[in-house]
Amino acid sequence: MTNQTSTAKLSFGDKELELPMYSPTAGPDVIDISKLYAQGDVFTFDPGFTSTAACDSTITFIDGEKGELLHRGYPIDQLAEKSHFLEVCYLLLYGNLPTAAEAEDFEYRVTRHTMVHEQMTKFYSGFRRDAHPMAIMVGVVGAMSAFYHDSTDIADPWQREVASIRMIAKMPTIAAMAYKYTIGQPFVYPRNDLDYASNFLNMCFSVPAENFEVNPILSRAMDRIFTLHADHEQNASTSTVRLAGSSGANPFACIAAGIACLWGPAHGGANQACLEMLKEIGTVDRIPEYIARAKDKDDPFRLMGFGHRVYKNFDPRAKVMKQSADEVLDLLGVENNPTLQVAKELEKAALEDPYFTEKKLFPNVDFYSGIILEAMGFPTSMFTPIFALSRTVGWISQWKEMLNDPKQKIGRPRQLYLGETLRDYVDVENR
Repeated sequence: MTNQTSTAKLSFGDKELELPMYSPTAGPDVIDISKLYAQGDVFTFDPGFTSTAACDSTITFIDGEKGELLHRGYPIDQLAEKSHFLEVCYLLLYGNLPTAAEAEDFEYRVTRHTMVHEQMTKFYSGFRRDAHPMAIMVGVVGAMSAFYHDSTDIADPWQREVASIRMIAKMPTIAAMAYKYTIGQPFVYPRNDLDYASNFLNMCFSVPAENFEVNPILSRAMDRIFTLHADHEQNASTSTVRLAGSSGANPFACIAAGIACLWGPAHGGANQACLEMLKEIGTVDRIPEYIARAKDKDDPFRLMGFGHRVYKNFDPRAKVMKQSADEVLDLLGVENNPTLQVAKELEKAALEDPYFTEKKLFPNVDFYSGIILEAMGFPTSMFTPIFALSRTVGWISQWKEMLNDPKQKIGRPRQLYLGETLRDYVDVENR
């Protein structure tokens, strides 16, 4: 926490409190209400915690009005253009971009931890074939604590480090195995000669019967998807990881909790919802009808993948993702895919329509990532697992930061109670 800069006065009833105020390095000033209950015997009421800072952090900063996303001070568009996912992982975990030697050592450690314990493969056969991959992810990641006992002691910095590397390394393997299981194909083991994104694509799309070469354009697009989803400040799943971690839970349980939260359609399912909307539209000739419906306030239909809850101007991740989407579609084509044809025409129509441009309803990262994943051949059920493996490094970085915070305490939100007051028990025969 930065030094106190001023105070805020709060008056209610016959009480007047002076509350400390702090100025962050970026963003609005903060009123410290941590002593409000002790000093004033009152709580604040903030559903969704939209006006409450639950922690201080040095990892990620978002300015929704400017359309700005910074990781450790570096703009996301620069990182997505010039860097790659494992370098961004290092940045999020350790605070600085790595030197060449540090990058080589980090990538070596991640690459050598990509295999999972062979007994873990038996977990998959316990799920139904039609199980959602996210259900499998929650179960398998939570079960990692049963296999890696040497990295569950959160009081040991080295065990925290080992757990961090293990999860970043193994999450693509776990996600790819979930995908292979649901389509009835054999698991494909990771390969140490491939980079992180190429390895994931190989585990998803290669089969033992024939050779498979990962196209570098697709690998680069996959790497950008990972990078652009690596962290996003104190969102619902990150807050879930921090809340679970505040109890002292082991790191695998905390990340499993984050995956479970991300599974919610209001959080991690946005790109899946976008693709489902494109498939509902069906053909290019129906786009004007659906744009008209989106403008009609009395129609419940909304264009998914346009605008953003946090970014009030534009999503800074979308520009880079659009470039990747264009490259992927140029490579794979859209001629035989009506969904992608609709996506291209809908993007063009919305960007040219004053209704959407004036309201700043531009295509966001979910719109473009959904297009890319569809073009690559992933089913929509895999979109959120890919989001989860991308966000793992952000969750871990936030979890480690929380554990090193001397002010950290177990999370315990308050409530505005509106239920019955004290009542006496009535025997059943008298009710």
